[in-house]
Amino acid sequence: METREGAAAVGDGVLDFSHLSLDTFGVDSISDERKRDTKQLYLNYNRLGSLPSSVSLFSNLEFLDISNNGLSAICESVTRLTRLKTLVAKNNRLDEFSLPKEFGSLQLEVLNFSGNRFEEIPLQCMKLLRLQSLSLGGNRLKSIPAEIENLTSLELLYLGGNLITAIPPEVANLPWLSYLVLCDNRIQSVPPQLTRLHSLRSLSLHNNLLTYLPREILCLVHLQELSLRGNPLVVRFVKEMTYDPPSLLELAGRTVKSRNLPYYPCDMPSNLLHYLDLASKCPNPKCAGVYFDSCVRQIKFVDFCGKYRLPLMHYLCSPECTSPCSSNPQSDAESEDESSVPAYRLQRVLLG
Repeated sequence: METREGAAAVGDGVLDFSHLSLDTFGVDSISDERKRDTKQLYLNYNRLGSLPSSVSLFSNLEFLDISNNGLSAICESVTRLTRLKTLVAKNNRLDEFSLPKEFGSLQLEVLNFSGNRFEEIPLQCMKLLRLQSLSLGGNRLKSIPAEIENLTSLELLYLGGNLITAIPPEVANLPWLSYLVLCDNRIQSVPPQLTRLHSLRSLSLHNNLLTYLPREILCLVHLQELSLRGNPLVVRFVKEMTYDPPSLLELAGRTVKSRNLPYYPCDMPSNLLHYLDLASKCPNPKCAGVYFDSCVRQIKFVDFCGKYRLPLMHYLCSPECTSPCSSNPQSDAESEDESSVPAYRLQRVLLG
């Protein structure tokens, strides 16, 4: 079916030819002015076997969606789209041999190749130095190339639903990476180097073959979500403590607060009064201690809805302090009591 002028919805630089069962894309009926003004082009949900070279005529194109076609190749002329920032090519028949040689010369910021037939991440993709989001979920990838470290602008890396067996340490060289999705693979371990991902907020590792986590995972202080369900580590979990010795100031503050020594605003400077107000009570019900800056961070597993065992972060005042549940002679594989830890002190490390 040839394209028809009336089939496209045009407005504000948007040209929509989606859901038209197109097997070719002719542009003769589209004026030069309209081609020049088009910034977003939708060709998704058609029957295109290859990306037509005519797309290069849209010289100011910034967004191109060619998802859900039968694409097995992307034409060389796509490299002429010097202003293209987003390319969405989900659910096609693309593989590592489908891309033009100079594909890496594009100035892409978002690239989505999910739901294709890639067995390797094309090296052309490792040259997209402006790339902020890379999605290759639901392919046949077996590994992540070390060259991934070249993508230093990357903020999101989605590689879920593949056959990946290992995380290369080079992933840790992505300074802005905030979301790393590696769920539904065959990963057996997490490299300790990931502690260098200071911007990481979400790490999805569910449905892999993990039996343990490196203790360095505790250093990812900005991590908000760590998804681990569906891994063997539910019966072999990390139980590591980290502790920085308290300063003299903290020791003095702990003494004042834990012994309920009276003090008044006239007794000390305002900064010390403010400091004493920052005391946090140890969550162990058998401990009357407090802490300020120095505390033990410990991962404990708790039952969640009777189905998952989730690791939660909680805080103790010192390594000698008995954990809220350690007096219970249960094995590590049994349930911990979450109710004894104040909710405001919990940092949920896994959101199931």
